[in-house]
Amino acid sequence: MRNNVKRKNLVIFDMDGVLIDVSKSYREAVRQTATLFFNPARASELLPEPLFPLSDLAALKQSGGLNNDWDLTCLVISMLFSMLPLAPIHQPKRRKDADSWQTYIQTIQNVDVTLLAKHLKSHSSPLSALLADKGKQINAFIGSLYRGEVGQGNVIKQIFQEIYLGPELFKDTYCLDTRVWHDEGLIHRETVLTEPQILEQLAQNNILAIATGRPAAEAAYPLDHFDLRKYFAMVYTLDDCLKAERIILEREGRTVSLSKPSPYMLDAIALAFFSQDCVQHEACQFYYIGDMPDDMVAAVRASADFIGVGAIFSSPDKQRLKAELEHNGADYIIEKANELVDIVEAKK
Repeated sequence: MRNNVKRKNLVIFDMDGVLIDVSKSYREAVRQTATLFFNPARASELLPEPLFPLSDLAALKQSGGLNNDWDLTCLVISMLFSMLPLAPIHQPKRRKDADSWQTYIQTIQNVDVTLLAKHLKSHSSPLSALLADKGKQINAFIGSLYRGEVGQGNVIKQIFQEIYLGPELFKDTYCLDTRVWHDEGLIHRETVLTEPQILEQLAQNNILAIATGRPAAEAAYPLDHFDLRKYFAMVYTLDDCLKAERIILEREGRTVSLSKPSPYMLDAIALAFFSQDCVQHEACQFYYIGDMPDDMVAAVRASADFIGVGAIFSSPDKQRLKAELEHNGADYIIEKANELVDIVEAKK
């Protein structure tokens, strides 16, 4: 072993729940989207405010397969919609954007949410109760409102993006005015979970990168706003996954999903730095820090031998999340970001 060769590790971070606290932004955006979605319904004044506890939403997200908060929102709305009497079960024909919104409004205006309100008020964890009873099936009508893109008929995603971004950032992103949300975007409520001094310390002797399910523009905002970008050598986002998916479809005719729990982002980052850096250093270690079971699954599935570190910084139910992270392959569980420094340094 050559003692004069410097060891350098690759430490990849998830963003939400690890670097950035999103409990008042993305998580609240899911809840507010569901609230606004049912607002046109009859008896909507009976619905509780807030609609359901964020701890209940966290439990649903931690059940797996819901790393994307748009998918999570669609599932939540579908589960709640299943409580409505005379809910349409047909699959509406694909229509233009304007017709999609008109179909949504006309349908919701003609349903009564009294039974839904009773369910939400009578359970401490109403989403968990619905999950146990009905599973994760998406109602055909709700699914029809979650197709395409913002501005092209995707009602659910557009409501979510309006709430999360706010009018100004929404218009900057989509060149559209908001339809239903006119207050400040919830993105402005985000705060830092992993302090810059910890990142600075880790960056001195390690390569830091990010693998996040956020779109590139939404990942860029907190990195620049909190001046964190300088610590990271590479940032992989949803945009990179979608680009690679399109290439596979064009070349091979296959439709694949490369978002987590797929290890695609971890493998791509590890490959980039293994060829550029690790061959020059001795015994590189690979780490992935995430807060969801799907993050640990991605670490386990990755080609490189990743050490999975489960972060339970802001979870409303730390013991439950810890158990789920360990069950899905976490090698370590940390409650504070500074514990990561000890883990990484101990391996050198």
